[in-house]
Amino acid sequence: MHRVINLAGFILLTASAALMPAQTTQLTAAEKQQAATVIVPPAPVKLLPDALDGWVITGPLKTITSPAVADPASAAALTEYGLVSEQTANYTREGETLTIHALSFGDLTGAYGTYTYYRQNGWPKEDIGSGATSNHNRVLFWKGSTVVDATFSKITPESAGEMREIAAKLPMPVGNKAEAPPILAFLPKTSPQVSLDPQTTHYAIGPAGYAGSGGVLPPGIIGFDRDAETVTANFSLTSGPATLTIIEYPTPQIATAKAAEIGAYIKAGASAKPAWPKPLLDSDQASLEVRKSGELVILVSGDAIPDESHKLIESVHYEANLVSVPQPMDTEVAKTGQLLLGIATIVIIGSTAAILLGLFLGGGRALWRLSRGKPISSVYDEEFTHLDLAEKWVEPVPVPDAPKDVQSRP
Repeated sequence: MHRVINLAGFILLTASAALMPAQTTQLTAAEKQQAATVIVPPAPVKLLPDALDGWVITGPLKTITSPAVADPASAAALTEYGLVSEQTANYTREGETLTIHALSFGDLTGAYGTYTYYRQNGWPKEDIGSGATSNHNRVLFWKGSTVVDATFSKITPESAGEMREIAAKLPMPVGNKAEAPPILAFLPKTSPQVSLDPQTTHYAIGPAGYAGSGGVLPPGIIGFDRDAETVTANFSLTSGPATLTIIEYPTPQIATAKAAEIGAYIKAGASAKPAWPKPLLDSDQASLEVRKSGELVILVSGDAIPDESHKLIESVHYEANLVSVPQPMDTEVAKTGQLLLGIATIVIIGSTAAILLGLFLGGGRALWRLSRGKPISSVYDEEFTHLDLAEKWVEPVPVPDAPKDVQSRP
């Protein structure tokens, strides 16, 4: 018996060993097939036309997906803002030339930040897309998730209209990708004492973008590695210009620690490490101030008097938008009460429906009989069929007794 069992076990082990390599081979082949599958991203949407108001494209539209190739000098900043692709087209018209770069980003935030990165303070404002500026023969604007940088060999009065034609056909993001950076809402509004210059607003989400757009603080002290976002803007106060820097952190705890660190850096003055950047050196040191509000750290610098600088920094207030989610609080007593209330509601509704239905049917029939000149009730109708029965006394008939001598037959 033991020999039979051992033989059966040996056969099972041999069969299992024979099947295992086949299964392993099939799994390996499936993994290889999955590894060999390449998902091709969708082709980018064409952003620039082949012809524009007499401008004719001179070559194929070039599409670049690498920030280092698109703009080597600003590759780090473009990477921070999330560049998806850049399309470049060269045009000619009557001996003039036009070069257009259309930079596409994953959302509106990246496009707006890149626009503020390239736009320099002092460039005049233009009315193109969501925001535009110009510098001699260069026109820069943004709309949705796209930034357009155009360079004309010669600017004409029609140049702005030609750029508006391009802006009108640019795609618009949807959902969360179409939301502007929330930090912009914390900038103080223009008032008789405070005037914001919107052409000096710069938004950054990384050290390269912050430093490249003229940040006041050293990028390393801000803490972009902790998901910090910054907005910098110039204000005109009664006593002079002031620069406001707002830094938003994910939590109030991080903001508290960074506010203490930045405050200590400002108090260090000439002995600060790293050394103060030029914007801090050019500021009135008596007007420098740092404060915290919620998840925000605010710094004011510039040449305004301390009193006005203090009022400007105090005008920034953090207010969290909290959404209260109700929690279920039903007890057994509450559930029983809800059940009884439901039963009572059903009884009341059913009774009311029955009464209304009876009034409708009975009242309708009564009105119909009344319209025919008959009594409302049919009890008094002459043709009413009934049995004329009356109670009468019937004399009982005596039954004779059977003879006693009568015997039953067998």
